[in-house]
Amino acid sequence: MDHISIAEEGAAVKWEVPGATVATVSPDRAQHWSAHLPPEHDGCFDLPAPGTLVGAWTDRLTYDPDRPLLHADGAWTTRGEFLERTSTVAGRLAASGLVVGDRVLVSGPSSLDLAAAHVACLRLGLVVVPVNGTYTGEELAHIASDCRPTAALVDNDGWADLLLGLDDGLIVGTTAVDLPDGPTPVLDGAAPDDPATIGYTSGTTGAPKGAVLTQANLLAGAESVRLAWRWTEADRLLLCLPLFHMHGLGVGLHGALLAGGSAVLQSGFAPDRVLDGIAEHDCTMFFGVPTMYHRLAEHDRVTDLGRLRLCVAGSAPLSPALHARFAAVGISVLERYGMTETVMLVSNPFEGERRAGSVGFPLPGVELHLDPATSEILVRGPSVFGGYWERPDATVEAFVADEVDAAAWFRTGDLGSVDDDGYVTITGRAKELIISGGLNVFPAEVDEALAAHPAVAEVAVAGSVSEEWGEEVVAFVVAVEGLSCPTIDELREFAKDRLAPHKLPRRMLCIDALPRNSLGKVLRHELREALCDD
Repeated sequence: MDHISIAEEGAAVKWEVPGATVATVSPDRAQHWSAHLPPEHDGCFDLPAPGTLVGAWTDRLTYDPDRPLLHADGAWTTRGEFLERTSTVAGRLAASGLVVGDRVLVSGPSSLDLAAAHVACLRLGLVVVPVNGTYTGEELAHIASDCRPTAALVDNDGWADLLLGLDDGLIVGTTAVDLPDGPTPVLDGAAPDDPATIGYTSGTTGAPKGAVLTQANLLAGAESVRLAWRWTEADRLLLCLPLFHMHGLGVGLHGALLAGGSAVLQSGFAPDRVLDGIAEHDCTMFFGVPTMYHRLAEHDRVTDLGRLRLCVAGSAPLSPALHARFAAVGISVLERYGMTETVMLVSNPFEGERRAGSVGFPLPGVELHLDPATSEILVRGPSVFGGYWERPDATVEAFVADEVDAAAWFRTGDLGSVDDDGYVTITGRAKELIISGGLNVFPAEVDEALAAHPAVAEVAVAGSVSEEWGEEVVAFVVAVEGLSCPTIDELREFAKDRLAPHKLPRRMLCIDALPRNSLGKVLRHELREALCDD
C-alpha cells in the first residue's frame, strides 16, 4: 500500500497513512497486512511506463506477438493479430472524422469485435462511453444527451435507430466498425491525464452520473490488482461478465491485456458453459458477481472451480453463507470492493485469510479513511477519478478536503468498519442509513439476519418516515417458492436474538421480487419510493 509506515507502540503495531485513521493490529497480524502484496512490492506504487493504459498495453503485447490473447467466437486471436486489428479499426474511425477527445458510445454482447473497438478507440485518444445493453430507451437517451457522443458503436437491436432519432448527425455503426479503411493514424499518444472513459454510475441512489476516468486512473486500477492477485502472462481468465462495467471491462479485460495473459470471452452467464470453458481452455481465473456464484454453488460440478488458482467476487456483497458453501468444498472465493469512480479499492489477500463478510485490505496505491462522524469510507489514490462529466456541483460534493495534505478524499457513499486485524467491511450505503429512535441501523446487517429465516428467499429493508421513531425499519420479503411469507411477528421473533430491538423491522411487505440493477445490486431507493407512494 502506498505511503504506509510502521511504528512500534508497546505490544501493538500501527500502520500509518498520513491524514487518515490508523488501524491498530496485534504483532502477530502485522505481517499479514503486507503479506497480500507480492514479494517485489517495496511499498512504492509506480505505474508502468509510459503511465498510460494504452502505452502499457502496447509495450506488453508487442512482445511475443504469436502468443494467444483472446478467445471469442470459437477461435483464438494472438497478441499481434489483436494489435493489428485495433490499428485497422482506429484507422477507420479516424477516416470517418473522429478526433482525439471525441466521445464514442460502445455497447454489445462480449465479442472480439467489442474488445477491439474499445481498445482501438482508446489507442486513438477517443473517450469511450461503455453502455449497459439492457438499458431502456429512456436510459440510453439520458446518457446520449448527457455526454453528447460523436459516434456510437452498438450491437443492440433498435439502438441505432433510437440514437439517430436523437441526433441524425451521429456516426452510428456496429462494434465490427464496418467502415472504409483509412491510413493508420497516430496511436497511443494519449497523456496520463487525458480522459479515457466516461463510466455512468449504476444508479442505486438516483440518475446515473458520468465519472470521467483518465488513462492513468484506469492503468492504476488494473496495475493494483495485477500486483495484489499475482496476475501474470501465464494466467487465463474465463470472462463472462459484460464489458460495460468496471468489473468486466476495467478489471477483467484491462487487467488481462496489462498482465499479458489471455482471456476466454463468453457472452452472458451459463453455468455449464462456464465450467466447460474452464476445463477446455485450462483457465486459471474466474471473475463473477454473487448471483453467478449462487448458481454455481447449486451446480453438481461446482468442485470443478477448484482447478482455478483464483475466484474473485464483486459488484455486490457475497454473503457469508455463500462464502461458507464454497469453503466447504475447498474453494476460497476472494471478495473485493471497487466503484465506477475508482476502479478497484480494496481486496481480500491472495495469500492469507479471505475473510467472509469482509472486502479485505486497501490495494496498492489506495489510501482509505473512515469519516469519524459517519463511518463513511473515504479514499484517494491514482485510480480515483477527478470528477463527474459536466457536474461541477456533484464533483464538489463528492470530495472532502484534507486539513494536512493537499490531496482530497473521495466520498464513496459507502459506510464501513475496520477491525483490529485491518480488514475492511462494508456496512451499507450512507444514503440508505436508517436512523430509528436516534440510533443507526445499517440495512445490510438487518438483511443478513432476516435472510436466515427458512421461509425467506430474498429480503431487503428500507427506512420509512415515522412520527414516533423518526424512521422505522420496513422489510421487503420474497418468500421461498411454495411457502407463505412469514408475518411481521414471526420475523421479529426469529431475529430478536440476532438484532438489537431498534433494528428489528416494524413493518413487512411481501413482494414478488426485489428491484435490482444490472449488476444485481438492490435498488433500495426504489423501495423507499414505494413506501412514499404507499
